[in-house]
Amino acid sequence: MGTPYDAIILGAGIAGSGMAGALAARGWRTLLLDRGTFPKHKACGEFLSPESKISLAWLGFDPSLGVLRPAVIDQVRLIAAGGARMAFPLPDSALGLSRFALDEALRASAADKGAEIRSGVTVHGISRVPEGYLVEATGGGGREMLCGRAAIGAWGRQRRVELTGGRQAAGDAWQIGRKTQLEGLEATTAVELYLFAGGYAGVAPVEDGRVNVAAVLNARLARTLDLRGSEWLRSVAALHPALADRLSGGRPVPGTDQSASPVRPTREPVAWGIVPHVGDAAIVVPPLCGDGMAMALRSVERCAPLADDYLRGAVSLAGWREAYERALRRDFRAPARWGSLLQAALTRPLVSSALLRLGARAPAAAVRLFQATRPSGAISPG
Repeated sequence: MGTPYDAIILGAGIAGSGMAGALAARGWRTLLLDRGTFPKHKACGEFLSPESKISLAWLGFDPSLGVLRPAVIDQVRLIAAGGARMAFPLPDSALGLSRFALDEALRASAADKGAEIRSGVTVHGISRVPEGYLVEATGGGGREMLCGRAAIGAWGRQRRVELTGGRQAAGDAWQIGRKTQLEGLEATTAVELYLFAGGYAGVAPVEDGRVNVAAVLNARLARTLDLRGSEWLRSVAALHPALADRLSGGRPVPGTDQSASPVRPTREPVAWGIVPHVGDAAIVVPPLCGDGMAMALRSVERCAPLADDYLRGAVSLAGWREAYERALRRDFRAPARWGSLLQAALTRPLVSSALLRLGARAPAAAVRLFQATRPSGAISPG
């Protein structure tokens, strides 16, 4: 097994890479594993909310610096298929940045801080041992047993029973997500949400003048549409006249078309199974709220200091678990519930049209509802 690591992180997405960087920066011998290879595009709205920027600053990472060149977003627009619409400004600027660029930058940041990163590694199981955790994995060097004093699950929304200890979160009905990037469209400073029966499409600017288009469809609607390749764009645009106009003339960027299925928002965070969970492994928020990346990063803010305390001997494993579960319930329970209610309402045409007309007349109320879907209690950077 070799010398035990201080921490083994399972999954190198936003949360896993952020966690690896946070622990490596504190001087811990950290191993970050992922079964995929990088860089790669992912099905995502690619919207970094103002809350995300706070969490990234806490990690010592500023996506607006260097070569990433994110788009700046300062407004939210909602457009119902029947024509009702409203807009409101964001309380602080957001960013549009592809997962292709962001994930790779976070991994590079973790490596710069001293984390060891291995891709193309499949984890088969986790078990408790006197030294901490034993991780059974297969990679380029064959099957091996890795030992860590701590292990953290960052494997995303797909909860494998052998890694979670059987803990599954109660959730809403499953959905399917699709995304692609387009060239040749006007890149505004708004994130635009086009609402229709059974789903919605989000349009947002990202780096290099491109526009990201992401759709979330419920299972019933998805079964009626042609979702093969780039055909999904035409199928979804046909559901919403304003969306069809917005996408007219756009050219798909090769290699950016991605899907995610099933997408099943969870109603309660599952902070811990065999090991603590961060990111989508802990909670999958309703995609329409646009705060999935912020929630993932917030979970790292809550988990990393507790992991550091545990590794220093300042808190027991039970104490870490109790404090972390309490923090995620406090931060995520209300936003997840409000988000589920809001997404359910806005994907029903009559309800969404009425809500948008009401919001246009009372924008302050709309902003308060938007803020109810966001986590509270940010940790100050530093």
